[in-house]
Amino acid sequence: MDSTAEEYAAFMERVKRTIYLDNLSPQVNESILRKALDQYGTVKGVQFIPNYTESKFTARCALVEVESPQQAQMIIEEVIGSYPFMILGMPRPVRARPAEVEMFDDRPVKPGRKIKIRWVDPNDPDFQIAQKLKRLAQKHAAEASFMLKQQLAEEEKLAKQQSDALKANNEKYTLIEGVMADGSARLLASYYNVKALED
Repeated sequence: MDSTAEEYAAFMERVKRTIYLDNLSPQVNESILRKALDQYGTVKGVQFIPNYTESKFTARCALVEVESPQQAQMIIEEVIGSYPFMILGMPRPVRARPAEVEMFDDRPVKPGRKIKIRWVDPNDPDFQIAQKLKRLAQKHAAEASFMLKQQLAEEEKLAKQQSDALKANNEKYTLIEGVMADGSARLLASYYNVKALED
């Protein structure tokens, strides 16, 4: 086996033990991601996939390499696939799936693969197909951008609801603690002939 084939085989092994995560919060960095997943397996490497078409506040994607394909499978199916897995408490559940060869920007050339490049004349039927594909890609980018804005608006609304609920619960517990501390609970218990809870 020559060195190119060995390098490609090693790369394919790396792909098998790598997880693709998306819908990550923009605030998630490598150390946070490592801490979140280290409890389920040994994280060997994290590589964030940049999105050059959207703003910096969009969801991020990452390739996370773990120690073995079995660990990767377990994390995908049992950890993230079983229940909403959230990092940094964001109302944005993380999604996971096995990584694919095309996701790696440092992938080696597949042995025996040849790439041919040619200029296409505007009168060539392939040119028309390329134009259609270009328009379709632009339409897809516009739709994805619109959907992303809608998703961010929903996430902000959900985050506000969660914050309001948290504040309301905090106020209730503060009120209850105040009633317990100043003796009002004991007075009410004696008035209604109810046994007061002992501390």
